[in-house]
Amino acid sequence: MRFLLTAALFVAFGAPALAQTAPASPYADPQPSISHPRKIVMSLSESAPARINEVIGNAGNIQKFYGADNVTIVLVVYGPGIRAVLKADSPVAARIAGLLAIGVEVEACGATLDTMHLGADALLPGVPVVPNGLPEIVERQVRGYYYVRP
Repeated sequence: MRFLLTAALFVAFGAPALAQTAPASPYADPQPSISHPRKIVMSLSESAPARINEVIGNAGNIQKFYGADNVTIVLVVYGPGIRAVLKADSPVAARIAGLLAIGVEVEACGATLDTMHLGADALLPGVPVVPNGLPEIVERQVRGYYYVRP
């Protein structure tokens, strides 16, 4: 008897409430769009291939989630992470090219290159130099980018 009463109450009160509940959007307002893209800056400062691959994978996953038109992603590479974007030394040159091909910006730290006595010509094609990696991340945040450090 108790079961029937509980079932009757659920049908009377619980089912209509469940039927009217719309699934929540995974996005906060304003919704990401071409005119309001999410802006994300990420960093890579480690040289271990596993870590480089993890960061690259995360950048691709974020873009896949939002869609290329709805997100701007910048990967700032500095310190030991610079290895990922060096023509002569990159263990992930094809993956960096893949990020660039899908619209992810990859920037190299000029201060790191100076310390290594290297110039922009040492970088993979499509990777520009910014004066200094960490201040670039700060300035991107000031311009409304979210700093994601996977």
